[in-house]
Amino acid sequence: MNEPAEGPLILIVDDNEDSRGMYACHFETEGFRVVEAAHGFQGLSQAFKLHPDIIVMDLLMPTLDGWEAMRLLRNRTSTRAIPIIALTADTEIEDLKLARNAGCDRVLLKPCAPDVVLDEIRRLLAAQQGAR
Repeated sequence: MNEPAEGPLILIVDDNEDSRGMYACHFETEGFRVVEAAHGFQGLSQAFKLHPDIIVMDLLMPTLDGWEAMRLLRNRTSTRAIPIIALTADTEIEDLKLARNAGCDRVLLKPCAPDVVLDEIRRLLAAQQGAR
């Protein structure tokens, strides 16, 4: 069994188990710690409890979508500053604007290679470190 990673904690919120698993495996291989959530409510619970370093969130999910989950994260002091990368297959300009307005820091279009998401994660974490 591999030693657990000691890097930054990434929360992946996506209703697609295959997508979550693909990203989680890749990020862990690159030295990150990963927690997964299958829907928005579970993502909120994990974020409030664990305060991850960054969140990767799908927008189109049942029960509680990514837009509303981001709004709720941004409205709470303890999670307001956590960088959020939104992932979506929706290419409608209006929906992409809504994602920005909901509070995401980056929007990436699916399908999105894990390396592309990882590059954005590293950029956002570096920017956050530089701002401290």
